[in-house]
Amino acid sequence: MEHDLRTGLSVWAIIAIVCNSVVGVLILILFVILYKACKVPSHQEKVPVFTAVPLRKMPEQKYLLTAA
Repeated sequence: MEHDLRTGLSVWAIIAIVCNSVVGVLILILFVILYKACKVPSHQEKVPVFTAVPLRKMPEQKYLLTAA
C-alpha cells in the first residue's frame, strides 16, 4: 500500500502565511503611527494672533435694501 504523504505546504497554506504576514506588518505600522501621534501635544500654547498690528475698528457700512 502506497500512501501519498506530502511533506511540503500546500498553496493555500502559503497564501495564508503571506496574508497573515502582511496583516502583521500593517498592524505594526499602525502601532508606530499611534505611538508618534500620542507624543504630539493635544493643545498648543495660545498666542494672540494680532500682537504686532494694533487692532482698529473698521467703520460700519450700512446699506439700504430697496425692492426694485
